[in-house]
Amino acid sequence: MEVYAVLRLLVWLALSVVPRAASQQLPPGCQRQCGNVTVPFPFGIGAGCHRGAAEGGFRLQCDDTRRPPRLTVAGYGHEVAAISLPAAEATVLLNASRACYDRPGDVDGRIVSLREQPMVLNGSAFLFSSMKSKFVAIGCPGLAYFVDGGGYYVTGCMSVCRPSERALPGSCRGDDGCCQSNIPLGLDSYSPYLGSFGRHRRGRRHGEEATFLDNSTACSYAFMVDAWWFWFAGSHFNRTGDFAVPVVLDWAIRDAPSCAAAWADPATYACRSAHSVCLESSNGPGYVCNCTQGYEGNPYVMNGCSDIDECELRDEFQCYGVCVNTPGSFICTCPRGSSGNATVEHGCRPDNKFTSALKAVTGASVGVLLLLVSCFSVHLGLQKRRMLRAKQRFFEQNGGLLLQQQLGTLASSGVAFKIFSEGEINRATDGFAEARVLGCGGHGVVYKGVLADGSAVAVKKSRVVDAKQIREFAREMLILSQINHRNVVKLLGCCLEVEVPMLVYEYVPNGSLHGHIHGGGGSGDGESKLLLPPGARLRIAAESADALAYMHSSASPPILHRDVKSANILLDGDLAAKVSDFGASRLAPADEAAVATLVQGTLGYLDPEYLLTCQLTSKSDVYSFAVVVLELLTGRKAFTPVEDEEEEEDGSLAFFFITAVQAGRHREIMDEQVRKEVGVEALDKAAELLMQCLSMASEDRPTMKEVADKLQRLRSHACSSSAANADY
Repeated sequence: MEVYAVLRLLVWLALSVVPRAASQQLPPGCQRQCGNVTVPFPFGIGAGCHRGAAEGGFRLQCDDTRRPPRLTVAGYGHEVAAISLPAAEATVLLNASRACYDRPGDVDGRIVSLREQPMVLNGSAFLFSSMKSKFVAIGCPGLAYFVDGGGYYVTGCMSVCRPSERALPGSCRGDDGCCQSNIPLGLDSYSPYLGSFGRHRRGRRHGEEATFLDNSTACSYAFMVDAWWFWFAGSHFNRTGDFAVPVVLDWAIRDAPSCAAAWADPATYACRSAHSVCLESSNGPGYVCNCTQGYEGNPYVMNGCSDIDECELRDEFQCYGVCVNTPGSFICTCPRGSSGNATVEHGCRPDNKFTSALKAVTGASVGVLLLLVSCFSVHLGLQKRRMLRAKQRFFEQNGGLLLQQQLGTLASSGVAFKIFSEGEINRATDGFAEARVLGCGGHGVVYKGVLADGSAVAVKKSRVVDAKQIREFAREMLILSQINHRNVVKLLGCCLEVEVPMLVYEYVPNGSLHGHIHGGGGSGDGESKLLLPPGARLRIAAESADALAYMHSSASPPILHRDVKSANILLDGDLAAKVSDFGASRLAPADEAAVATLVQGTLGYLDPEYLLTCQLTSKSDVYSFAVVVLELLTGRKAFTPVEDEEEEEDGSLAFFFITAVQAGRHREIMDEQVRKEVGVEALDKAAELLMQCLSMASEDRPTMKEVADKLQRLRSHACSSSAANADY
């Protein structure tokens, strides 16, 4: 250890006397931006603006004639999408390899189009990231693998398409038309090959059984890809033709095999800034540089690491007293006349008046207390840094980096979406106080919050911490951020600095439709029922149907709600309907009529066909919505347990209604006020529409668009036939 310390001291002394030409100051006049990509040193655009030789990978080229401008690695041609100094990573774009067949399902099918896209990095500072990149193959049946620069096999996988009725849970398993494999360390060359089972390939016949050709696809694809990007794309990844995907590369200073070797030559040592540290490369030989704790910036240039002023970052470094910034850290103390823990809110309390004897004792203990405070401050600083690192880790794990990249596109399209910090959410909800709870659902607890600008919001926080819950929140965020409809609850933003993401919605003040129909909330009188006039009920039904029709027909891709019920329809200040709670929603593929999924929903609203087949369709939402309309017209609950003796009828409201219609008693089960004000003709038309929606076979049910149109006409007819409902 003593030899190590002496060697490091000699290196720093040598660096202090290195001529200015070798000090690797940031070259003046160099272009440091290409489009939306920042180019930090040691990378540079053009001669003299980068570290090392032109063929070493640090020299980049920017084509400003293209829109948007295109940044590439000089001599290699790989397009660069992002560069990270702290992580020593770069994201580049790779064209996917593709093989297409003339007869996909035929054993004699032959390749009619083949494009195998390699990527070569040898001789550069880059290596493929084994931690953050995967090798993926898509197509049925498919065999894909790749070799290194010497032509030796590295890794590969095979994929087939299991029949949909035999589908297993999970994604990209190998039997769902997608497979993936890990990438080893030290890889600098990638040459892919595409093959198939049971078909000819370039004149050769494989001996695989023809059963591999079931559900075969016309084309197969293979590519190296950013593993997190591909996971986030998930089931929405559906590309054909020629396309490119992001790949994560690790880079390092490769002109020395280790930090010890780099220190031996001060003239070429890359860590130039004071308060910088050398770290061994985690992938291949070489080293990288980082700023030490409490500093940030570029460690590869002189004076590139600057002190972090923690006192200016109160959300990250909490201090509720007097904050004094120090080099690499900060000191937080209580104001004069008070004492306690200034890093905790209300942690400082006024000092008690001491007697002379206590002052003497206190004076004798000052040295000990100062020592304890110093130790505590150091410990607290370490704890805070760990918390900050945890927040950053959660932010990255929850897709924060990718979401930030997408926010630029969302902003240009007029979609307002914000990433909130954990501190903002805590302040808005008073630390998730019980008094702020609006309700509890199957996917979390909803709190009322008030933002700094005074606007009211609803914050959804998961109660279960597991990977499935995180995926549900991520899916809900993607779904709602694309919806812009006056009768759908708007998603305003999210918080990703916690283990399970939290969502921020617009606040809907009048509670749920279920509370207005059956009592227990939303109307201001917890015990009253049926406060809504018939005209208002028909309007709410029409607005809700219009919102669901929009999600089925106008959203891209189409959205299936999967849990339509009166508790998931909220009412705003004007009693307008707002469809909410998309925790169980599914994005429907545009080319599929049904989605195979585990049965999920609420008793009384579940589509019987979906319950039997596990095939979710848009007609499943139509069935559930018909039950909601029945609740509005009858005032009865969707399902009444047998033991509930307060209700006249037990069991399913849908089956009770169907039985009543078949017996000609459907008018009798309607709410008395509805019978008086809506009219017999309108009730009969409503019953006819509901019988179609409640058909046991989904193909006999109307679409949600047809339901919305018929409800609008029914509402207009009811209003014109009853002067009492004219205002609705």
